[in-house]
Amino acid sequence: MAQETTRQLAEFASSLTLDAIPEHVRDATKILLLDALACALAGHRGEETSQIHAMAAAMGQSSENSIIGGGWGPGRLSLAGATLMNGFLITAVTMCDTHRATLTHITPEVIPPALAIAERDGLSGSDLLVAIAAGCEITTRVGLGLDYPVFREKGWHGPGVIGPFGSAAAVGSLRGFDGETMARAFGLAGSQSAGTFAAWGTPTVKFHQCRGALSGLMAALLAEQDFVATTEILTAPDGGIYNTYSNGGLPELATADLGERWELEQIALRLWPSATHLQTMITALFDLMDRDEVRFDDVEKIDIAMCETPFNMHGGFGRYQAKFEAMLSAHYVASVVLRDRALTLEQFEPACYDDPQMRDFAAEQVEINHDPGLVNGQVRVDISCKNGSVLSILCDHPRGVPENPVSRGDIEEKFRIYARARFVESRIDQIINAVARLETLETSETLMGLLRE
Repeated sequence: MAQETTRQLAEFASSLTLDAIPEHVRDATKILLLDALACALAGHRGEETSQIHAMAAAMGQSSENSIIGGGWGPGRLSLAGATLMNGFLITAVTMCDTHRATLTHITPEVIPPALAIAERDGLSGSDLLVAIAAGCEITTRVGLGLDYPVFREKGWHGPGVIGPFGSAAAVGSLRGFDGETMARAFGLAGSQSAGTFAAWGTPTVKFHQCRGALSGLMAALLAEQDFVATTEILTAPDGGIYNTYSNGGLPELATADLGERWELEQIALRLWPSATHLQTMITALFDLMDRDEVRFDDVEKIDIAMCETPFNMHGGFGRYQAKFEAMLSAHYVASVVLRDRALTLEQFEPACYDDPQMRDFAAEQVEINHDPGLVNGQVRVDISCKNGSVLSILCDHPRGVPENPVSRGDIEEKFRIYARARFVESRIDQIINAVARLETLETSETLMGLLRE
């Protein structure tokens, strides 16, 4: 059975139809799309966005595909350029989704190539919805089979390793691949799997996402030319993804209840522009402020206890440098949430994070510790006030995960916040409505036309 893992996934992705997707999964897919579009619009404010655009524009001089939110002249790039650009926009300001089981961002790899091919080929909204669902499900399923703790211990970063599979699945779905062609596309996708945590702390971790999107696009387009590739890239004894990147993996998890239980519903969303592992802390702070009256000027000290992984990744930025480190800094994020009672991109502008009072408070009055007694991402916050009182809260789950879900309304509001910089309110309403009725659109150009500036 293990030797057939790639083919099983390929058959699923190539044969998926709209009728086979339950209504609740369609709704989850559309929410993922709207969230990704919100993130992409926010991504126009990313520090490295113009650098990625320069590279994407240099890759081809054609302009058949739209940039989400437009910009840079006609707001279009080549097929490859738009896939790269839109992939980076979604992840540019550290606000996109995360599949918790693999700590992998999913939509930056899947949605850009799906939008690009659907727009280029004039395909329907129904075709696009099926492709996005296929791509998200394949990415998460391939990830489940990795045995993630072993994969992570070796230093691998999920988006660049498993992301190409989802990208290839989405493109293959739109191009009408049969199971054999899809399996070869997966073989070509796996041949491009790469990206490690050596990039952590630099913008390169965000490049892994858009490069994964492009890798899957190239894999699918090459497979379409009948290019010969292995059709068992996942479990091949010599060089298969699961044997090379892990310890043989858990391939049975990749296909268990395939088509009946949808792993894409385990993808977590983020309401706030900050790292995945900081979302529980942010949730705790907002919950505490909703429960108790606390003023920033009355605070003597904030003690935050975390599990080992978030502590190791985010507890060392008490004295952060510029924007990217501020977004990774538990010290700064806790400080600015408490002061501003908000966390949007405005809190990550220089005027905010370079405020001397904020820098001093983050470095001197916020303490981040590892508590071995906390498990599964739990966070405990203790706020000591100048009057001697202590306010405490324990948070088990961040907003946006299945155990503490956000609503469609929450994501619509997130979209509105970041769309207002590029669109008038009537256009925003049209985009939200187009995503909500995606399967009824005769052509995906209806949505892409609205998304151009």
